[in-house]
Amino acid sequence: MEYVDNSQKRNLIWIALLVIVATVIPFAISSFWLRIVTGVLMWIGLAQSWNILAGYMGYVSFGHGAFFGLGAYVTAIAMSLGVHFIISALIAGVFTAAFAAIIGYPTLRLQGAYFAIATWAFAEAIRQIVLVLPFTGGAYGMRLPPMLNENFFYYMMLLTIIGTVAIAYYLMHKAKFGLKVKAIREEEIAANVLGLDVTRIKISVFALSAFFPGILGGIYAYWITYIHPDSVLAPVIADQMVVMTMLGGLGTIAGPIIGAVVLFMGNRLLWVFWGDTSFYLVLVGLAVALVILFLPSGLVSLVPRLGKKDKPKVDDQPNSSVTEHTK
Repeated sequence: MEYVDNSQKRNLIWIALLVIVATVIPFAISSFWLRIVTGVLMWIGLAQSWNILAGYMGYVSFGHGAFFGLGAYVTAIAMSLGVHFIISALIAGVFTAAFAAIIGYPTLRLQGAYFAIATWAFAEAIRQIVLVLPFTGGAYGMRLPPMLNENFFYYMMLLTIIGTVAIAYYLMHKAKFGLKVKAIREEEIAANVLGLDVTRIKISVFALSAFFPGILGGIYAYWITYIHPDSVLAPVIADQMVVMTMLGGLGTIAGPIIGAVVLFMGNRLLWVFWGDTSFYLVLVGLAVALVILFLPSGLVSLVPRLGKKDKPKVDDQPNSSVTEHTK
């Protein structure tokens, strides 16, 4: 017990230090680098949201970028009607979560490659629809009122990422809900036999994983002041979520954080010093290949404590105990 208490104290100290450092960053670096750090935070949130669905429940989605784009457009439309930005971003998050719940009911009946293809098709359909709708600006896109305050967007991203990581950690590692989700990942049929409401749990996870990209999309739209279907609904957004999470470590809290920092910072640094990011794709492919060969659990496995995954220890418990924990 003393070891556990000491470990928790150390964790709290590290968290406090990270929060202090994150709070003072805007006052210690230039506005150029602050934009880059803000971008890192955004991709951490996107990768973590994808990890909630794929890493913990085992459902790989190639259409998660659609929720980011929907959040951007919902925020832009709400602000054009006179709604305050904060409220608009929250509306975007709720809208994308509700929309995910609606489309999740039929698509989550699929598994494996079928589910991945269905989500990709859904994202492409959304992009094509937005291109022809008059109130989204169609192919001309939408403009938002400019706000020249980099610190504001940094702190908005930071607060959203803290919320994303905290909720993911609590639900998936501390709450009983996480055991239910992981039971579906390990053996969905067995989880159903145990009496879990598998359909409700899967829809809840899908909606939760869409909520945060919706908010982040809203913040991003206000940040860059102009959105277009080819920018906020591009397939590459979901692709980068997948690569960042897989590179960092699937099914862990620290994995998406590490993957997002490494890939996004690598991209920006190549652009800063070389002026061309095409070589970035070669480096990403090489990095992913090396990680798959030598670190199949991702970069987070280099720090075993961070890469630890919670799994139900069913071998050490009687069946009645397992059932009690999962209900």
